[in-house]
Amino acid sequence: MRRQFINDQQHHVREALEGLALANPQLLRYVPEPGFVERAVPATGQKVGLVSGGGSGHEPLHTGFVGVGMLDAAVPGAIFSSPTAIQVEAATRAADHGGGVLHIVKNYTGDVMNFNIAAELVATDGIAVERVLVDDDLATERTDGDGPGRRGTAAVVAVEKICGAAAERGASLADVAALGRRVADGARTMALALASLAHPGESQPSFELGPDEVELGVGIHGERGRGRVPFGTAHELERQLTEPLIDALGLAEGDRVIVIVNGLGATHPLELSVLFRELSAHLGEHRIAVARALVGSYVTALDMAGASVTLVRADDEILDLWDAPVRTPGLTW
Repeated sequence: MRRQFINDQQHHVREALEGLALANPQLLRYVPEPGFVERAVPATGQKVGLVSGGGSGHEPLHTGFVGVGMLDAAVPGAIFSSPTAIQVEAATRAADHGGGVLHIVKNYTGDVMNFNIAAELVATDGIAVERVLVDDDLATERTDGDGPGRRGTAAVVAVEKICGAAAERGASLADVAALGRRVADGARTMALALASLAHPGESQPSFELGPDEVELGVGIHGERGRGRVPFGTAHELERQLTEPLIDALGLAEGDRVIVIVNGLGATHPLELSVLFRELSAHLGEHRIAVARALVGSYVTALDMAGASVTLVRADDEILDLWDAPVRTPGLTW
């Protein structure tokens, strides 16, 4: 049986957001009605506002990335559920400083629909909105054109960081949006689960794995993956994650990438560091340069044991923006 720090399932997300704001009063504040998180000190001038969001349960995404150098506001839904259009509309209005607002949206049907509705609502008052759709999950890529396509996962961290830096430097809405689309287009992710997650207040996992099985291509809501594969060493599992990404992006000798090795909620930093060690050596065999690396738990799936690997094509502009200062609860340098 899994035990968790929880008072009431119904109020779990609200209480967590109150705690986040109390712990970071200099960075952000929580607006309980209709429900969003915004910078404690709003940006000034004509800076493009950045808004993202999605279901809770993936923290520190997205609420932990509100602050200087990343988001102006984040909209949390219930656990693994899209925020409402009313929430997104309110956050968009709060993030508008006269330069327009960029919506950074992971590719899930509810998120896409509600962000679109919100954009239409604020347009009636002359607020310009552009959208970047993040669809990096290689496990859900289809060649027949059916279905919603690739899901949005950990590449959204790179999009938010790089677009946030460009917006801080005064780039226009059109330029920030084009940059975000370029980053998203050049990013792919693959994840695997060693053990499934349990929803707050529940003791049973969302799916069971055999003693010698892992779920390859698992989703961040506990969705089943491409299939079950045998459990193995970190060396063996890393190759099953990374080799498809190299192929999908067409990476070759001399290319540079930003690497995100992301824990899914219950994976220890020691394990993630071992995984990155294997990945670094693997890319070295292909003579692909690790230009920057982010290793830690940034896009989680409640208490799932597992990890994802994200590769993002990098160039001088993207690396310069990646290195720009950022100060949020979840990411700071």
